[in-house]
Amino acid sequence: MSAVRTVVGDVEPERLGVCDAHDHLFFGSPQLPGQELRDVSAARAELAAFRAQGGHSVVQWTPYGLGRRAADLPPLSRETGVLVVAATGLHQAVHYDDRTLKALRGRLAELFVSELTDGIGTSGVRAGLIKVAGGFHALDAHARWTMTAAAEAHHATGAPIAVHLELGTGALDVLDLLCGELGVAPYRVILGHLNRSPDLVAHRQAAASGCYLAFDGPSRANHATDWRMPDAVRALAEAGHGDRLLLGGDTTTAAARSVNGGPGMPYLLRRVRPRLAAELGAELVERIMRENPGRALGVEWH
Repeated sequence: MSAVRTVVGDVEPERLGVCDAHDHLFFGSPQLPGQELRDVSAARAELAAFRAQGGHSVVQWTPYGLGRRAADLPPLSRETGVLVVAATGLHQAVHYDDRTLKALRGRLAELFVSELTDGIGTSGVRAGLIKVAGGFHALDAHARWTMTAAAEAHHATGAPIAVHLELGTGALDVLDLLCGELGVAPYRVILGHLNRSPDLVAHRQAAASGCYLAFDGPSRANHATDWRMPDAVRALAEAGHGDRLLLGGDTTTAAARSVNGGPGMPYLLRRVRPRLAAELGAELVERIMRENPGRALGVEWH
């Protein structure tokens, strides 16, 4: 049977309810000095605020080496009543030092499989997806290495693969590699940040493969693409791809948390959901938030 692997155990896909399909409770990168998400109390408050807006589950895309705090996730989930899905995987090379990357050579797929099946470190918390990343309009050697390892781990476990698209670009190259060369079924691939590159033609081409497309904002100030997101989502729905759309918040800095005055996780339900409902109809938006995440993340685990 299909199940979503959460930090408190495997659950039926329908248990996810209203889902923030791409976000971060904990995250830290040298690329964002001083903005790390490390505070457990703030994470608890953010989940509680999301729950108060009607949210039921959150998918944390934080991969290996970027401060996942896996052991803290189960108590946070139980205390707030919000299901949490954790990730294994590896981000772009710029987020790591050379020693970390060198230590992973030759064993990356093995690491992913272990974190999906045995648990992350000594926490016992099992990841429910693999997160990797492409580059701006290209796949460099690092991206090919991580995606090859992700495909190997997918074939060993069944785990879905979530992909950070840099500024929303490179979707077709990612699909050519993962699904073409490496044999991953498209419906097991989630492409993130499509809202950051509102290219409706590229969106339709990617959706035609059968993969999932995540629109995860609000956009950063320097992207300024929020106003185009309803048009992009509508175009995909009208082309018959409404069952392949996901929505998320992607909170990556302390300043972006709602408890610190930013939009945070609640913004997805407080502002994005009603805005999309006004454009697309509440029924479609509810299906995108309630049904699609379970299909995207539900796996017959090996």
